[in-house]
Amino acid sequence: MSQDAKIDVFKVLDFIRDHASEYAQAKADRVHLEEFRKSKKALLMRQAEIDGHKSAVAQEREAYAHPEYLEVLEGLKAAVEKEESLRWLITAAQAKFSAWQTLEATRRIEAKII
Repeated sequence: MSQDAKIDVFKVLDFIRDHASEYAQAKADRVHLEEFRKSKKALLMRQAEIDGHKSAVAQEREAYAHPEYLEVLEGLKAAVEKEESLRWLITAAQAKFSAWQTLEATRRIEAKII
């Protein structure tokens, strides 16, 4: 096996362990922002009503166009990007571990044959 193909299984496992809490926090942030977005919309619709927009459609339009709502969406975008990045890094580490398991099983079978 070439040097490039060697898998340091302990580094892989350490990576997963070391990034698990960061991934959990990223997911929590994303879920929080998804829920907060609903609250922010309701607050902005209430403010639109106070500002004279009587129909729910007008209030909703004002809420969706409000800079504070757009700011929440930008935060949600960043949270999803971070969560997905960490998720795929951990998935890649898991795949590397799986490849190592397969290589080790193959090596053991080859050792029995020889």
